[in-house]
Amino acid sequence: MLTNQSLRDQILSLVALYHKKTFANYDFAPGESPVPVSGRVFDSDDLKHLVDSSLDFWLTTGRYAEQFEREFAAFLGVRHALLCNSGSSANLLALTALTSEKLQDRRLKPGDEVITVAAGFPTTVNPIFQNNLIPVFLDIELGTYNVDVSHLEEAVSPRTRAIVLAHTLGNPFNLDAVLEMAQRHNLWVIEDNCDALGSLYRGRRTGSFGDLATVSFYPAHHITMGEGGCVLTNAPRLKTLVESFRDWGRDCWCDPGRDNTCGRRFEWQLGELPQGYDHKYIYSHIGYNLKLTDMQAAVGVSQLKKLPAFIEKRKHNWQRLYDGLKSLEEFLILPIPTEGSDPSWFGFLITVKPNAPFSRGQLIQFLESRKIATRLLFGGNLVRQPAYRGTQYRVVGNLANTDTVMSQTFWVGVYPGLTDEMIDYMIENFHEFCRQEK
Repeated sequence: MLTNQSLRDQILSLVALYHKKTFANYDFAPGESPVPVSGRVFDSDDLKHLVDSSLDFWLTTGRYAEQFEREFAAFLGVRHALLCNSGSSANLLALTALTSEKLQDRRLKPGDEVITVAAGFPTTVNPIFQNNLIPVFLDIELGTYNVDVSHLEEAVSPRTRAIVLAHTLGNPFNLDAVLEMAQRHNLWVIEDNCDALGSLYRGRRTGSFGDLATVSFYPAHHITMGEGGCVLTNAPRLKTLVESFRDWGRDCWCDPGRDNTCGRRFEWQLGELPQGYDHKYIYSHIGYNLKLTDMQAAVGVSQLKKLPAFIEKRKHNWQRLYDGLKSLEEFLILPIPTEGSDPSWFGFLITVKPNAPFSRGQLIQFLESRKIATRLLFGGNLVRQPAYRGTQYRVVGNLANTDTVMSQTFWVGVYPGLTDEMIDYMIENFHEFCRQEK
């Protein structure tokens, strides 16, 4: 007799067979096969987890989300991991949580300033504008491509309340300098850890230093759920605020499908509502619905098992590229790990030197013609992007290196789907181009 469990087992067995038949490895053909900058790396276990979750037909967050949040928090060494639908949403939630009236005199108010850099991804900075705050842009260093900490103190004004910085392409920023300054001035710190999952600074995981941190699970990132993100914190108060803004702005913190976690569901009196108004329908913030599905979380549970191997492969590929391109430093600025760090690299950043006999555009076009994919460092100098015309911000110092990145910097991939043969093909083509351009 077929039981529900035996039917499920049969389905999952067929899923494994389907994966083997459909997603078999293919041979790399230099010059014909693409060499992507990033991509999903998955196996039959990932596909089985996805289908297993779908058979529950529990379409919002559920058992897999709970498992992932628990295991992910343990991996990073933080108390709380809160899943949401993207890394960009995670950034929005992290900063917006700091605007809550429940933080009293430490809340961020319209017109307050947030220190950041202009060389980065838009949705690291966008929540500052979206919350009617003012970004204060600092320049970056070439090589590490992280914030130039020499201007940190100069950036502080009486309205400064927070610092929001990303670990650029997996390379940790100078956390010693940033945290020391933040502590002296009583500033909130948000780490955008979306490109740096698994990176270490002074032996500790990035994403565990700030008051809040964010992670992305888009297919380009270290592990994937397709779409998905996460907010990290050690502070129970901030956890509750992030949950509120994520879950419609409600005051209640019950998980989906559960009631009366607080034990006082019909005993609350908040705002001008009547005594005993159902706590599930009391809203303390103007929030969103930024949850993800349990099917996405199921893939995350499976992917998390492979994360240590993914990290090591990224480091291996980065080092192979570095060793292979080191002899081209006459023309190229190669990336430099931040002192005291052990990066889990997202990509390999390269800046074409001003005195090189070729431009970034010429080098990129050559690589792309050989099916080697390239990407720029996201928005370059964000203040030059059309989206930010007419916005209010401050610049401290100049953005000379940020402008250099905008015109001369790009990156190639190191993700785990790249083989040694692909990396060597990339190195050969860099050398071929530089030889012919001498």
